[in-house]
Amino acid sequence: MNFKNFFFILLSIVITYSCTKQNPNKELKQGILKENKIPESDDGFSYPIKKELYVPIYSDIYNKTKDFRFQLTATLSIRNTSPRDSLFIKNVDYYNTTGDFVRAYIEQPIYLKPLESIEYVIEEEDTAGGSGANFLITWGANQTIVPIFQGVMVGVSGQQGFAFTTESIIISE
Repeated sequence: MNFKNFFFILLSIVITYSCTKQNPNKELKQGILKENKIPESDDGFSYPIKKELYVPIYSDIYNKTKDFRFQLTATLSIRNTSPRDSLFIKNVDYYNTTGDFVRAYIEQPIYLKPLESIEYVIEEEDTAGGSGANFLITWGANQTIVPIFQGVMVGVSGQQGFAFTTESIIISE
């Protein structure tokens, strides 16, 4: 193989890899907390500001009758609105309509830098959550910040498209 062919193959691989869309649920690697950044506490996650949130997610909705469900793509969007402080997240847990745990989206605490965002996507084909799915999220911060936790649902039926959002509520502080 000559240099010209080798260069062409290498360039093709680089271009192909750079065009591949990564799963947004697995992109945040730099935000994994190192042991020396977690303040000491009983559960290993203690901050002056600490809250647990509930975020409703509609991975499917009823359409026309109670027997017909319309599948949606749902996104949990987490946004650190602070231009100066990090947002620390202990868990992002997904539950179904009957309140059963479905999956954890993070294995260990992570953080979002100032103004950083992260998304977790529930694909249209994923029926595990049902019409009453939800997320429970525990987050902390060293200063008072007001992050945004939203559910964004989208769907398309024929030529009609629709989208709507849900907001989180605080269930414990």
